[in-house]
Amino acid sequence: MLHALLLAMRAAGATGPVPLPDTTLVYDGSRGQLEVTVPRVDAETAVDGVLDEPVWQAAAMLRGFSQYAPSDGIRAADSTQVLVWYSPTAIHFGIRAFEAHGAVHATLADRDRIFSDDNVQLFLSTFNDGRQAMLFAVNPLGVQADGTLIETGRSSGTGVFGGGDTGGREPSDLSPDYTFQSKGRLTGYGYEVEVRIPFKSLRYQSGTTHRWGLNVVRDVQHSGYEDVWAPAKRASTSFLAQSGTLAGLTDLRRGVVVDINPELTSKVIGGAQPGGWRYDVKNPQIGGNVRWGITNNLTLNGTANPDFSQVESDAGQIAFDPRLALFFAEKRPFFLDGIELFNIPNQLIYTRRIVQPVAAVKLTGKVAGTTVALLSAVDDPAASATGTDHPIYNLLRAQRDVGRQSRIGLAYTDRIDGDNSNRVADVDGRVAFGGVYAAQFQLAGSRTRMGDTTITAPLWQARLDRTGHTVGLRSSFAGIGEGFRTASGFVGRPGIVRALVNPSATLYGRRGGLVERFTAAVALDGTWQYRKFIHGQGIQDQKLHFNGNVALRGGWGVGAGLFIESFGYDSALYANYAVVVARAGGGRDTIPFTGVPTIPNAEGFVQITTPQFARFDGNIFVLYGHDENFYEWSSSKLLLLQGGINWRPTGKLRVELSYFWLQVNRRSDGSQVGAGHLPRLKLEYQLSRPIFLRIVGQYQSQQRDSLRDDSRTDGPLFLRDPSTGAYTRLGAQSTNVFRADVLFSYHPTPGTVLFAGYGSTLEEPRPFRFGDLTRTNDGFFAKVSYLFRL
Repeated sequence: MLHALLLAMRAAGATGPVPLPDTTLVYDGSRGQLEVTVPRVDAETAVDGVLDEPVWQAAAMLRGFSQYAPSDGIRAADSTQVLVWYSPTAIHFGIRAFEAHGAVHATLADRDRIFSDDNVQLFLSTFNDGRQAMLFAVNPLGVQADGTLIETGRSSGTGVFGGGDTGGREPSDLSPDYTFQSKGRLTGYGYEVEVRIPFKSLRYQSGTTHRWGLNVVRDVQHSGYEDVWAPAKRASTSFLAQSGTLAGLTDLRRGVVVDINPELTSKVIGGAQPGGWRYDVKNPQIGGNVRWGITNNLTLNGTANPDFSQVESDAGQIAFDPRLALFFAEKRPFFLDGIELFNIPNQLIYTRRIVQPVAAVKLTGKVAGTTVALLSAVDDPAASATGTDHPIYNLLRAQRDVGRQSRIGLAYTDRIDGDNSNRVADVDGRVAFGGVYAAQFQLAGSRTRMGDTTITAPLWQARLDRTGHTVGLRSSFAGIGEGFRTASGFVGRPGIVRALVNPSATLYGRRGGLVERFTAAVALDGTWQYRKFIHGQGIQDQKLHFNGNVALRGGWGVGAGLFIESFGYDSALYANYAVVVARAGGGRDTIPFTGVPTIPNAEGFVQITTPQFARFDGNIFVLYGHDENFYEWSSSKLLLLQGGINWRPTGKLRVELSYFWLQVNRRSDGSQVGAGHLPRLKLEYQLSRPIFLRIVGQYQSQQRDSLRDDSRTDGPLFLRDPSTGAYTRLGAQSTNVFRADVLFSYHPTPGTVLFAGYGSTLEEPRPFRFGDLTRTNDGFFAKVSYLFRL
């Protein structure tokens, strides 16, 4: 009956909702009908994006969506229907998204790159614990994105460099890739998508009957609205805890889960050699991964000689504050699988420390309310201090659920490199209370052995957050000892104590009004050197930030802020600096450099983000004012500009242009002491869903003037070599590097890929001349892998 009705309506060109027979199970989220009895049908259907098979007549329907962003508690402007049923081997979703107010945004994109399109996101919490969920997202054409959402306590702010948190869900981690099927199409009323998720791709508790958490999020790009099926309030410590429930799931047949993923890689590296340019042809390398689902919720992964070639090189970064280390995200497939379970405050686990493992094994899962993640790896000798030892890594993370939203966690990491070692132990936790409050703590210690020297040092942190509808608060107090080291993690700046108090207030306008949400925040931020704090000495850096953000009609975002700061002199940063000064009786002396005690700053910023238009979107951030000149430790005029444009001229072509510009001028005479420019262009052509061609060009230019003691003597600055005592003039420098990469990719399913690429690096003495570019290295690479799922 339903099949015939759908065909008749399609033939007649109907654009409205499709009527359903009286027997259909309907669950209206806006009415609180969140306990869904999912029908079981012993059948399978072809995933074709057309919901006209008779089996869909037996499905349960989820409807009654409400708005979540920019404000919550409002009935959704656009109607959405989600059909759900399950077979013995998979769960099926059918999505009908009705669009009566604007055009549907849909392009043929690469995996995980659909969020500039209209999309629907399924958050499936198979442990029904309100803490973690798997994400399955699709755009109107059925292009996929997937990942996880594990709630650990939001720390993002409403403005750049901070700002109060007044609600909104934590960002999902798109690193994991799951095997599932989806297909979609545009219709006269909007779009329709069909999704099939095999139970082999899921982890869930053992048992004969299951209850899973579910929420469905729909992004409508023409309006900038985000709608949800299970009504979720922004004034809550958890988004997932407000989900609905899929009940009555029985006799799920996951079967034996064994994935075998052999890989073959080959590289050719070119470089200047005596007699000309030569290529070094590397022997092809055979490796692979094995994944075994020991139980429904415990997985063992192993790898030997894994391929870690960069499919896309890391985006360049320009460091302004030399005290902060640069962070690059993990991109390697073996480490990305289950990486969310290794999440720990202060990034005490950072898998990119494992450079080129010979072999590694990983055990991940959740058993009886306890999440366990264990990784052991043997690295290549090239990563050791001696060049002959194999560094050994062991990373352990365990978390135990406490109550509805609280947890306690433990972690242990070590890196053993011959006779040297680094070990870190951690205990941390989160307690949610009062619906909108969350308190977090962390205590950790490191023990580092280098030769005959052993150093121990602590790390500690306390946080209290309020995620309110109108009033928000983010506060923290943390310290990292000077000797704290984590050879298996990432600490951006050790040896400091930092205190932050960041209250905020949010006002909401009416839907469709010019201003739909406005947030104002104040941040009081102080930093001490750890040793001085312990001995009761003065603060080093003091910051007072005023931020304001506005969500405007149609998805526009505007932010502005004022920073009033004072930075204290860090003697350790300039320990080997010296300045040449004139003697009273003639001649010149070289004396240790000493900077002025403090540098006052005052600057402001403006940022603008456009809506996700059908063909483009963009953003720009500009910061200008008085800031510290770290090159010479003096006051400067700072200009920082960062922006980007994403252009989609057709449904298959994407053009991304970003630009970063940092310029530091001396306040004393206006001369330029340093500048950095980083334009990056990416062109991607999607021939079909699994095939694309990508070209990336990036130019990184950094200029530095001859340094001088700008705040005191005006004498030239020198750098002393501690080992020899020799002094080197800190003269002018110029680094101009152009990098180009070309990649062909065939990626039909996770684990099955064909990559072929070429990359080249060129340098020139003067910036942006292009006529003087000289190639310094290049290389070709190819990778073939195939996923055998038993």
